[in-house]
Amino acid sequence: MNIIGRRKLWFAISLLVIIPGTISLIIWKLPLGIDFKGGQELEVSTTKSQNEVKSLVEANGQKDVTVTTSGEGRLLVRYATQEGANVEQSYKDLKAKLAEQGVNEVSYNSIGPAVSRDIARNAIISIVLASIAIVLYIAFAFRNAPPPVSPWSFGAATIAALLHDALLVIGVFSLLGHFFGIEIDSLFVTAVLTVIGFSVHDTIVVFDRIRENLRKYNKPFEEIVNMSILETFTRSVNTSLTVFITLLALFLFGGSSIRLFILALLIGIISGTYSSIFNAAPLLVVYNNWKIKRSAKQA
Repeated sequence: MNIIGRRKLWFAISLLVIIPGTISLIIWKLPLGIDFKGGQELEVSTTKSQNEVKSLVEANGQKDVTVTTSGEGRLLVRYATQEGANVEQSYKDLKAKLAEQGVNEVSYNSIGPAVSRDIARNAIISIVLASIAIVLYIAFAFRNAPPPVSPWSFGAATIAALLHDALLVIGVFSLLGHFFGIEIDSLFVTAVLTVIGFSVHDTIVVFDRIRENLRKYNKPFEEIVNMSILETFTRSVNTSLTVFITLLALFLFGGSSIRLFILALLIGIISGTYSSIFNAAPLLVVYNNWKIKRSAKQA
């Protein structure tokens, strides 16, 4: 099986799955929840449906209302108070009107704009710092890799695969937000960081085998990379499959409060497995071929 020989096909597939989400991010952006834009969160116990509770909240003058299940007989209501209105008084009015309709408060949480801005900033910083740390670590770990590849090329290929996975997850949630009205919270950042970690782990497995085979065989680089991918293919797929089955069980039978978090992980696990095999390693070959051509032109 010549995986490297078909690298243009694998790259094309990656572009096809990333482009719709990227366009969605540019046009519609991410559907930020109250963790990022500020708002109120009210958990209630009731026998009413989600649509009925949503209508009651909207009738009280709240905006951007979303209602999700939060366990048996419980709903989680998220909303933003009308601009200029008193948040505390608005909450008390809503609580009283809901109680009249048999919708009783279980818990209440309010997030102000300043806190939400801090959360958004810290989320971006954490993802950027994690990416930088990964490049430095990969470059250090593969500092003794035999030619023709350099430690930095391993790091750059890892980041490319990492960005592929993160962008796919973020793009999918942008589409889900626009068409299905979901909103992301701080758990989404945790999911993206987890996906990044899994992607790097899977990629390192392949890269480590490439390094070993470069020391063992005197063969063309492209052939060694293809051999290394095939040798680790079964391990990568089986590892990802066991994680996927566990996450799928959580997605189907776990609570609704973590369902979007699990969905992000499911998408990331599939993407991470694909990118480590069909993107990261082939990128090493592309970079090496580019170096050879550039050297030939300069000679």
